[in-house]
Amino acid sequence: MKFLSKSFFFTALMIPVLTFAASSDFTTSGKEYKIKTTTVKYLSGKDTVSAYLAVPEVKGKFPALIVIHEWWGLTPWMKQNAENFAKRGYVALAIDLFRGKVTNDPKEAMELVKALPKERAITDLKSAYAYLLKMNEVDTKRIGSIGWCFGGGYSFQAALNLPNLKTCVVNYGSLSSDENLIRNIHCPVQCNFGDEDKAIPPSEVRAFDAAAKKVGLNVTVNFFPGVGHAFMNPGNKTGYKKNIADEAWKDIYAFLDKTLKK
Repeated sequence: MKFLSKSFFFTALMIPVLTFAASSDFTTSGKEYKIKTTTVKYLSGKDTVSAYLAVPEVKGKFPALIVIHEWWGLTPWMKQNAENFAKRGYVALAIDLFRGKVTNDPKEAMELVKALPKERAITDLKSAYAYLLKMNEVDTKRIGSIGWCFGGGYSFQAALNLPNLKTCVVNYGSLSSDENLIRNIHCPVQCNFGDEDKAIPPSEVRAFDAAAKKVGLNVTVNFFPGVGHAFMNPGNKTGYKKNIADEAWKDIYAFLDKTLKK
């Protein structure tokens, strides 16, 4: 299975136009840090790129996450996710693979995806990782990635292309069942999908799961019942299910706490 499979370029008919929600309804538990946020700029190849950075507002070194947006671009919801991670004690860098372009039109989103060279996106992932390595607030041995949809596929690419990545979360993103490719991953991977996903069928996810376990990869695959693609985004007016999304968030936070904080 190639990374840019038909399931990756899903059609607009499968997912309704989303209105951007400013935040998730999920409430974090436990200690909550005060945070600071800013837009940062750094080099990626020959380009100057920007990202939304959220950091706990206390001295110390924290695990870090590369946060990767959906095919809508770096929306307010994605920034809110970065903030929620920071409140829980992570440095969160929400990267912008589309260079400032944001949309709620599926056709335009599809064009943005098609126009993005895979090599440039991977360079952006490597540059984001390098940026986090230079931050005084980051524990450089504890950097992971997380993404949703289009960004979930690129979170998987981060695991393939960043040999020192500590952990990876793929939320309904494109995977691969190529065992030779999977052997390039050296960190635990958690995958979260709806069992009614039409964009990336459960059969493809199970194929990845089988291949990953065959080569000895530490992988956790969660199928959530009665939901399809983009079930975690509150802006998905027909597909968002709060109770299921909350369960997914609990699993994600538990996985990240286990793989990045211990």
